[in-house]
Amino acid sequence: MDLRKPYALGKTVSSPFDATEAKVRQELLKEGFGILTEIDVTQKFKEKLDRDFRRYVILGACNPAMAWEAFARELDIGTLLPCNVVVYETDDGGTAVMVMDPVAALSLIGNAEIAELAGTVRGKMERMLSAL
Repeated sequence: MDLRKPYALGKTVSSPFDATEAKVRQELLKEGFGILTEIDVTQKFKEKLDRDFRRYVILGACNPAMAWEAFARELDIGTLLPCNVVVYETDDGGTAVMVMDPVAALSLIGNAEIAELAGTVRGKMERMLSAL
């Protein structure tokens, strides 16, 4: 099922968390993205608050060539990068994958060149989601 929010796009799939996370990583790589950061939200909540939480990971994805172009056009763009991709277990045993919508996030800048790049990044993220 496709999911859309004003700030994100994504989908739910019936495959288990581990398989979905692996597929997300594989598809991001195909689109030229590496993972710069990874936050295991489940583990952090347990460690910091001693609370249990569903399996939930935040991947900070970056396409180096596109990031280079973005920094050349807007030096402070680092405040909005990398692109966050989240993978989490749903209540019904499936998995959700959500991606920060780069068009929504980068529209805050008001720079037409950045908006064009954001559209390209969105297309790459949409292809990744379609492959799941």
